[in-house]
Amino acid sequence: MNSMIILIIAHFAERLTGENDGRFEYLADMLVKRGHDVTLLTSDFDHFTKKHRQYVSDKYSYKIQLIHEFGYDTNVSFKRLYSHWRWGKEVGKYLEQIKKPDLIYLAVPSLTVGVKTSVYCKKNNVKLVIDVQDLWPEAFCLAIKNRLLQKLFLPLEWYANKIYCAADYTIAVSKTYLDRALKVSKNDYGLSVFLGNDGERFENARNAHKVNKPDDEFWIAYIGTLGVSYDIPCVIDAIALLHGKTTNKLSIRFVVMGNGPLRQSFEDYAHDKCVNCDFTGALPYDEMVGRMCSCDAVVNPIKKESAASIINKVGDYALSGLPVINTQVSPEYRQLVDAYQCGINCCVGNAQDVAEAINHLACSPEQSHFIGKGSSQLGKERFDRRYTYLEIVDAIEKL
Repeated sequence: MNSMIILIIAHFAERLTGENDGRFEYLADMLVKRGHDVTLLTSDFDHFTKKHRQYVSDKYSYKIQLIHEFGYDTNVSFKRLYSHWRWGKEVGKYLEQIKKPDLIYLAVPSLTVGVKTSVYCKKNNVKLVIDVQDLWPEAFCLAIKNRLLQKLFLPLEWYANKIYCAADYTIAVSKTYLDRALKVSKNDYGLSVFLGNDGERFENARNAHKVNKPDDEFWIAYIGTLGVSYDIPCVIDAIALLHGKTTNKLSIRFVVMGNGPLRQSFEDYAHDKCVNCDFTGALPYDEMVGRMCSCDAVVNPIKKESAASIINKVGDYALSGLPVINTQVSPEYRQLVDAYQCGINCCVGNAQDVAEAINHLACSPEQSHFIGKGSSQLGKERFDRRYTYLEIVDAIEKL
């Protein structure tokens, strides 16, 4: 295989502190190890902390290029869209100044940079591979209830379709997202590869950071953002319905790992319901893995209106080997849960259904162990990046 010059454009890269944590950092490292010349282009504004980057590690095997971004305070706002628009224009200027790459690997969204990149690739005969991470404007529907305001985001659909149509090859983090992109693509083929994580690092973290759990408690873990898409109150209501204990007298503890705009609201709700909840805040990844794997079950409480499909947390849930209690309506994920027998699908927003699932797992340790084996199998086959991302590398090289 001849060496290629590859530019990866990922607006929302991870913290860049020396670890290949994110999808695009991990992929860039894999491509370098295959002999390619790789540059990762991203924003100098950290989407996760809402601050401009103060430090970028020099330990990476590939080059990192930062483009200045205006910045924003909240995820759903016109200020964010303006920030993205300006950043996309700056990336467009950057592309006109560099040596022409053989291939550009583009994360979608954001969208302005996608349109600028697609125009550049067509003009300069550069192969374009897109990686669909989320669906815009569909993802805004849950956060914005006002139908008039929703219509203001319709131009985003035009932007998205233009990018999908321009791609020489389409990759997505779920089949649901892939199918959406291929509806308007010039090709009728692509690849779905879940976000996943590195299985070796996960196992090391599980062993190094395990915590002691009392024998008389049943722990349920949640990891991720504490925002409008996640129905944490439904889980709290379910535990309250069980009066904080299962029928075999095990006390239930809800371990919530993550941060977000609704954290305080969720904490107050748990206090009002007299439910034992540990809100740890955002933990370092390895510590989060150890604490999660010390629990008895995990919960995926996604609201009905969410456009999410195979999200990041469900990969960690699968690698944990724990049974999952799921309320997400995404057919793709519910089918995975059924196919691998790795959890219990509940009705969305139904606290009684969730309560029954909790009680069943707590009172049936043998069944819970069996379900956990299904979860481990799912993790190994579909969420271990060491193997699944090889499909992406192969697709890139075939172009």
